[in-house]
Amino acid sequence: MKVLFAIKRLAATAGGAERVLCTVCSILAERGYEVVLVTFDSPGGSTFYPLDARVRRLDAGIGDSSSHARLGETWHRMRAIRQIVLEEKPNLVVGFMHSIYVPLALALVGTATPVLGSEHIVPEHYQSRRLEYLLLVLASFFLARMTVLSEAIKARYPLPVRRRMVVMPNPVEIPVGQIPPEQVKLRRVLLNVGRLEDQKDQHTLLCAFGRVAASFPDWDLRIVGDGSLRAALEMGVRELGLEGRVFLPGVTADIAAEYRAADIFALSSRYEAFGLVTAEAMSFGLPTLGFADCPGTNELIQHEQNGLLVPPGEDRTAGFAQGLARLMRDSSLRHKLGDAGRSAVLNSYATARIGDLWEKLLADVCKTSKAQMGLPTS
Repeated sequence: MKVLFAIKRLAATAGGAERVLCTVCSILAERGYEVVLVTFDSPGGSTFYPLDARVRRLDAGIGDSSSHARLGETWHRMRAIRQIVLEEKPNLVVGFMHSIYVPLALALVGTATPVLGSEHIVPEHYQSRRLEYLLLVLASFFLARMTVLSEAIKARYPLPVRRRMVVMPNPVEIPVGQIPPEQVKLRRVLLNVGRLEDQKDQHTLLCAFGRVAASFPDWDLRIVGDGSLRAALEMGVRELGLEGRVFLPGVTADIAAEYRAADIFALSSRYEAFGLVTAEAMSFGLPTLGFADCPGTNELIQHEQNGLLVPPGEDRTAGFAQGLARLMRDSSLRHKLGDAGRSAVLNSYATARIGDLWEKLLADVCKTSKAQMGLPTS
């Protein structure tokens, strides 16, 4: 089977959906699929995440893939990707994120090539983006299927869109071998991974750490990622007098090293579609902490079983500080929750299992498409 994947931007982009795309493409290529990956990046760019050498990449180089496209640019891209699909003749096309599957679905009307849209965010993301949401709803009528990351997310879409949706969890790379027991070391690490943006709310995490830092002088905080709030967070570190204890190292290609060096994973996000970094942290045996009202996080973390969920209450910072302190002072609790989290991720999100789900979905879409065209399905 030949599958064409498409994403707006991939070069030097360290996002969760981009990581999942590279993983899924690599899994399928390894299993014998012919995989073509189309982007609007300039030709010759490298991927931030590993990509199997058998995946053939086509960079269309139309406009600036890192910025919002103007109407004329979008029209040019739609024409270009339609031509690419007609030339490549894939069995089906998969668009990752609405920035590509919306124009892709409309561009391929009349080609008889089934299009699958892969959504990686929650409906709350569109509250201030009404036009984008309307276009998503419109495009859904031209999609063979649309993947979402959980049943809870699916339930929040209107029925006409929901009918085309199928749940497809993100794959999580499980570390090979046993996780070593917690070691005696001079400094312990609270870890957060994510874009430095309002959605991730690292400001609350920083302030919460500020409230407990004096009581736990051997603990440091690392916030790995980059974004528009870097300057504000750096200023917050200075105002709280936490220089030398809070570190913002930026984006890293070796995220596994960060997980291995950490003792607690703390995610202060307001909402997540899946919480990929939380699942990854759990796979490394890290005890996790998040907010009870955070979609995505509250589906991965089972309170008191494989992590802790704190109610936001009237003071998000106070609640998070209490959760941090509880984990920081109790090594046996950290060990118990970390072991349970690793087992949960291993059973539900291992790449082999998610690869099987993708293979089944692709086969079902192709079979349905052939049946609609009156072709043999065997």
